Amino acid sequence: MSQQQDTVSRVTTGMRVVDSAGVEVGTVDLVQRGDPAAVTVQAPAPVDPGSSLDELIESAAVEEPDVPADLAARLLRDGYLKVSTDLVRTGAVYVLADRIASVSDGAVRLTVPATELPAEE
Repeated sequence: MSQQQDTVSRVTTGMRVVDSAGVEVGTVDLVQRGDPAAVTVQAPAPVDPGSSLDELIESAAVEEPDVPADLAARLLRDGYLKVSTDLVRTGAVYVLADRIASVSDGAVRLTVPATELPAEE
């Protein structure tokens, strides 16, 4: 297990997340360990314009991580955290495993400022 994977495996949902400047980012919502085999992200099937509203809503339900495909592939490969936050309009940011400096005292400390974290789309 790589050092990154070991770090991610020590994170639990509900932990506080603090950025490199000591700013409280939010709390961990989702912990996803990396999968080296995850290299491709399937594009969603096109929506039939004749679909019912329920089907449309269902097709719009997005799988994690909700970011551009190239970044999603990297997140899935390396592992990531999804953090609930008030700092972005969408209410969540993603933290790549390699952006985690340490995990201690119920908090995750990052190597980067919150402004560098990709926001959920």
